[in-house]
Amino acid sequence: MSPILQFEDVHLAFAGVKAIAGVSFEVGEKELFAVIGPNGAGKTSIFNVLSGVYKPQSGRVRFLDNDITGLKPHRIAAMGMARTFQNVELFANLTVLDNLMLGRHHHLRYGSLAAIAWLGRARREEIEGRRRVEEIVDFLELEQWRKQSVGLLPYGVRKRVELGRALAMEPKLLLLDEPVAGMNLEETEDMARYILDIRDELHLPMILVEHDMGLVMDLADRVMVVDFGQTIATGLPAEIQHDPEVIRAYLGVTQ
Repeated sequence: MSPILQFEDVHLAFAGVKAIAGVSFEVGEKELFAVIGPNGAGKTSIFNVLSGVYKPQSGRVRFLDNDITGLKPHRIAAMGMARTFQNVELFANLTVLDNLMLGRHHHLRYGSLAAIAWLGRARREEIEGRRRVEEIVDFLELEQWRKQSVGLLPYGVRKRVELGRALAMEPKLLLLDEPVAGMNLEETEDMARYILDIRDELHLPMILVEHDMGLVMDLADRVMVVDFGQTIATGLPAEIQHDPEVIRAYLGVTQ
């Protein structure tokens, strides 16, 4: 079976400074693939190439057997790649339901006249979108906050809403950019449970960037370690934890 994503010998530089230097990896169906590394290692640059924010100078990215290298972010999103962000990017004055409904915009095909009349396709698609959003509310246990403004919610709940908005897109691949950054222990454990549920119940492949090594080693099927824009190790979590190059990159020491 072909991998759902192939990242092939990608090079990206800014004013001669290499952010990604020949990184390659692939992600299989239903796989939770983690990318880790010190600050400035190139993790966010990899995500930005995947989602179309950056166009690499060379290399290729294939998603669902389509070459998406250099495509605009909205086109990649429409193909089924969704992303969360390290810093919560929600509309604070809108409710949880409204923020989740925004994730449905790629599935809406009706025009302005149909929306005004609230008939036919507009009505059907809005009803279907609301049904899907309510399923996500149940899945992420957001019932008590569903009609509250996002700006009034605790930080951990807002991170959960952002995850829900990505799921509302019905993606085929989910990019998680530091999903537990800034969370306390209880919030981190909750998020870890939801991520596992996404993999095991929704069978959705994910790429995870995260600094919490305990979380990564507990959740990931495979881990790639990058440093200075280059891959220094790829393997199972148990292999990565004992790799001398990984220890050096994180701790500045050798075994």
